[in-house]
Amino acid sequence: MSVEQGELRKDKESESFGVQAETWDIFTEDSLDPVYQAKARILNDALQKIGMGRYQWYLFMVAGFGWLSDNLWPIVTGLILTPVVNEFNVLGPWLKLAQNIGLLVGAAFWGVSSDVWGRKWAFNITLGMTGLFAIAAGGSMNYVALCSLTAVWSVGVGGNLPVDSAVFLEFMPASHQYLLTVLSVWWAFGQLLGSLVAWPLIANYSCPTTVPPSPCPRSSNEGWRYFLFTMGGLMLFLWVIRFFVFNLYESPKYLMGRGRDKQAVEVVHKVAAYNGKTSDLTLEDLQRAGKLADMAVDGDVHMDTSALAAVRRKMGMFSNNHVKSLFATRKMAQSTTILITLWAFIGLAFPLYNSFVTYFLATRGANFGDSSTYITYRNQVIISVIGVPGALMAGYFVELPYLGRRGTLAIFTVLTGVFILASTTARTSNALLGWNCGYSYTSNVMYGVLYALSPELFPTKDRGTGNAIVATANRIFGVMAPIIALYANLKTSVPIWVSGAIFIVSGFIALLLPFEPRGHASL
Repeated sequence: MSVEQGELRKDKESESFGVQAETWDIFTEDSLDPVYQAKARILNDALQKIGMGRYQWYLFMVAGFGWLSDNLWPIVTGLILTPVVNEFNVLGPWLKLAQNIGLLVGAAFWGVSSDVWGRKWAFNITLGMTGLFAIAAGGSMNYVALCSLTAVWSVGVGGNLPVDSAVFLEFMPASHQYLLTVLSVWWAFGQLLGSLVAWPLIANYSCPTTVPPSPCPRSSNEGWRYFLFTMGGLMLFLWVIRFFVFNLYESPKYLMGRGRDKQAVEVVHKVAAYNGKTSDLTLEDLQRAGKLADMAVDGDVHMDTSALAAVRRKMGMFSNNHVKSLFATRKMAQSTTILITLWAFIGLAFPLYNSFVTYFLATRGANFGDSSTYITYRNQVIISVIGVPGALMAGYFVELPYLGRRGTLAIFTVLTGVFILASTTARTSNALLGWNCGYSYTSNVMYGVLYALSPELFPTKDRGTGNAIVATANRIFGVMAPIIALYANLKTSVPIWVSGAIFIVSGFIALLLPFEPRGHASL
């Protein structure tokens, strides 16, 4: 799941006017575009008055498809790795390297393009692009073609969270923006879904894994292709729902930022009508907000509505003022540095282990004498199921006295590394399964805490900057994981040892965080 949240808002109760939203945008006091900021507040207040309704709940469903895709496809390449290596007799890490480069490119490209061409097209294209090229990858005649198509489908996957989170937040009333966290339910389901579908397809239509490797012709190894066809077809089905069934309106904030105030107001009224309500927002409200912003600053300020200005607003989160604020004091600098380090290290360790665990399970099963592909993928399903309650229990652990966010993160990060290292001692497949179930549970608790802790430790006006920086570190180090694996012997436990050690070190680093958010309001 992603930490990039373009903005956060705070609710306040008013006896006279009911529930209203006070917007805290990442472009605040030092903004170069006060007109944009003032109009954005008006739009957010209008959505708050409309409240949560049918349109937003449908959006929760279709935006969830993006969360599902974001976790499903990294799991897909891990699941097909063993039969692909057996068939083409190649180095598996090249497949993961292609994928991680595609994810990095996709996150950058779609994030910026959604500000240039609009949220609607990016939102509708990503799933279709993923499904189309995944199906094409299923017909790959060689490893180069498979890696190339994997990189292209991953460009689509990489755009899901940046675009979908922006779309979701820009239509949510402030009182319900916590649902961005709840969307992680789809993220957990993506991993489980991939494992469930791979179990019968790859287990029943793949060559057995042997030590040393034996010949594996395509005719005996069609399972991974069937799996890509199925998952690609699923993405196209979800794309059809997004594109033809659910009518996504263009983001009113995007329209306003491009100088199309009238259309922005029309979208707000369409959302209200969809929810069976009305809105009192008028074009004059937006124009009046712009004039007041002009009067509040020296000189004559006019909002730049060009595509370049839209990109500039997107990149504005990386301005010197926002970055400097994250390092303004010694403790703040310590907190920010540790968070970046944690996201980077975990971004390396997590894919380094997850990408090759299926291959590790298969080869270890061969050494144990029970290398059935059926058992391998059955075990993968069990591991995925065990991880689901971990994400739910994270919310309980972080509220425990004397433990809190920092203690929970440190303990479960260390435990994640311990379970990974312990798995190398297994002498039977059942023992290996047990250690990996422990890893699945603790790692889901760890991620649940990390996703909640990071935004809390950034000041509100710089939260978008902080979230973007740690997410970038996470993606960049994710690219490094398959490079390391290329120089490690996958038939040994080396990648597993490296991953486990990084998790343990990260757990102790988490103890150095200077702030504990439990029981305190975010600023």
